[in-house]
Amino acid sequence: MKNIAVIGSGTMGNGIAHVFAQYGYEVALIDINQQSLEKALATIGKNMDRQVSKGTLSEDDKNAAISRIKSFTNLAEGVANADLVVEAATENISIKLELFRQLDELCKPETILSTNTSSISITKIGAVTKRPDKVIGMHFMNPVPVMKLVEVIRGYATSDEVTSLTMELSRKLEKVPVEVNDYPGFVANRILMPMINEAIYTLYEGVAGIEEIDTVMKLGMAHPMGPLQLADFIGLDVCLSILRVLHDGFGNPKYAPCPLLVNMVEAGYKGAKTGEGFYKYTPGSKELVVSPRFK
Repeated sequence: MKNIAVIGSGTMGNGIAHVFAQYGYEVALIDINQQSLEKALATIGKNMDRQVSKGTLSEDDKNAAISRIKSFTNLAEGVANADLVVEAATENISIKLELFRQLDELCKPETILSTNTSSISITKIGAVTKRPDKVIGMHFMNPVPVMKLVEVIRGYATSDEVTSLTMELSRKLEKVPVEVNDYPGFVANRILMPMINEAIYTLYEGVAGIEEIDTVMKLGMAHPMGPLQLADFIGLDVCLSILRVLHDGFGNPKYAPCPLLVNMVEAGYKGAKTGEGFYKYTPGSKELVVSPRFK
């Protein structure tokens, strides 16, 4: 397995491309938007420069890794030689299903089709292809170059061989793969999202303020980041989408998203990426400031 196609050049996609290229794989980074691809390549370059400055990557290795990444706006061209596809497009089920229908037609018969989805059923995605045995989840964590975990999710029809290959490939990237079965939210988000949702409810019901809630979880539970700050970092729209998958999948009211979260997303306050969520974000500043809407 030498040729990797990564679909989507956003935060997760460029991080996945970065890691595969760093570990010697030829990477096709695919996006419908050329400007997004250029931005992604610039981000990869900056992140690798940071590794060089820390002494974890040499300048020569950085240059070699960047040279292994080719960008494409045409899906067919980008996946033509892929041994593995990692889909990291928008967390939208209709988009993903249509994409996997296309990938099934465009890729070599032996190509493994993986998705970085954080909650959507691998079984459902695999069912729209003629190769459900070769469809698997590779849920990388953000930021990809730093975080060690890869949640490897096998769908109902995923073969043992494909699961083993994916686990071994993750180890070659110096990641720690954990195999889980295909149920809504898998493991990571089935546990994480209800916690974040409960933190939002705690704010919504006036139990405590944003800084107080995050401080309790950081100092009392040894979390490196409070749940409200983490929600901003993930993206409040992503949190809402995952909670809705959990709620629909289990039919259990405990997964119902907090009305405050729904309102914030509908109003466009989606966290760090939009400049404001529970906290206010100023470009170039590392200071954490509570959004004036909550003061």
